Amino acid sequence: MAKTYQSIVINAPADKVWETLRNFHDMSWAPEIVTSVEAIGDKKGDTPGGGRVCNVVFHETRKTLYDDNRQLSYSIDDGPSPVSASEVSNYEGHVRVRPVTESNEGTFVEWYSHWQGKDQEAAEFCHGIYAGLLGQLKKTLE
Repeated sequence: MAKTYQSIVINAPADKVWETLRNFHDMSWAPEIVTSVEAIGDKKGDTPGGGRVCNVVFHETRKTLYDDNRQLSYSIDDGPSPVSASEVSNYEGHVRVRPVTESNEGTFVEWYSHWQGKDQEAAEFCHGIYAGLLGQLKKTLE
């Protein structure tokens, strides 16, 4: 099983970071990377089972949302190469938001995923996207 992992520390309260990330249909915090988000189906952006299409090519489904633990998961159901449905399967992404407890300032954000197929190629592709998204999150919230 292939995987990728990215993390960042953001100088903003964990509740604020979580509130920004938890709505699956709103990625306005990443305008340099996500140019469009289309909600699919009738489920709200904070409801498991809700779908979206990002940048016209990434078809994703919200799997879980845990406000008390500040974490969520989603699947990529189809996308461009190397994460298309014909190249990878069982793609699952996770985001976790944790307060930095040593100084009581800032937030630690983890974004990681795993899948089967196209191991190295998909890992490099996804790493670049998730590192960029975390950078945008930091830029937006600090």
